[in-house]
Amino acid sequence: MPGTSKLVKQRIQDETEHLTRSERQLASILLQDYPMGGLQSITKLAAAAGVSTPTVIRMARKLGFDGFPALQDALREEVAAQIKKPISKRDGWVVDEGAEHPLMRFAQVVWANMRHTLERTDTALFDRAAAILADTTRPLYVVGGRITRSNADYLYNHMQIIRPNVTMLGNSANVWPQYLLDMDQSSVLVIFDIRRYEAHLEKLAQIASERGVTVILFTDQWGSPIGRVANLTFNGLVEAPSSWDSTIALQLIVEALIAEVQGARWEESKERIEELEAMFSSTRLFRSPT
Repeated sequence: MPGTSKLVKQRIQDETEHLTRSERQLASILLQDYPMGGLQSITKLAAAAGVSTPTVIRMARKLGFDGFPALQDALREEVAAQIKKPISKRDGWVVDEGAEHPLMRFAQVVWANMRHTLERTDTALFDRAAAILADTTRPLYVVGGRITRSNADYLYNHMQIIRPNVTMLGNSANVWPQYLLDMDQSSVLVIFDIRRYEAHLEKLAQIASERGVTVILFTDQWGSPIGRVANLTFNGLVEAPSSWDSTIALQLIVEALIAEVQGARWEESKERIEELEAMFSSTRLFRSPT
């Protein structure tokens, strides 16, 4: 079964305060073009960072690797994991079919994903995101990919009830420029993008960022390329014993944010919910309990 060992960038982030000034320069170069930046030759990487090759080797060892080649092996494994097709994802799982019921096997993996995601999530980052989402002076736009569209829909449906000025981008990327016309420095764009990362979402994020939009990204443990322009990024573990990735860990963060935003503006949210319920009652869209 695939493990939950830390990615190279997570090791770098964990060790940052223990790195020397030269090693921090190197770390910055590695993270700027992650993971490809670390796959160039040791001499090219050292030159790009303005450090010596011994510094590269020393930092690799600080991160827990035997040397630079071992660090590069880890990066290559990450790249291979990012581009897995659905069939190969399932083939990567080795489970004891007779150990327990499939439901419990799957649940154990999901629970582990949630636990490790929470361990790696910065609560200060969560608080910043919640404050931004609760600010009704900032128009909120939401979009997801082919698989993550349902996560985006869920966030949109609840945010639209809690606060005004929330827009879900249409399914067709052809009409996204029309939404971009209204986006400016006061706007917030929430994007969901997990492997195999979608180029049109990356382009949307780039243009939005150029317009001064605050970009909040929900992605997997490897990190969508959108992370290069995102202002806030949430990484969730997504591997599961299936041909498809599980977004439950990301959904945990989404639902917690919804609860926090609603709590932060409860009086206003309560009025909107009561007004909405009155509309439902008058239109008889839902059956009343008897």
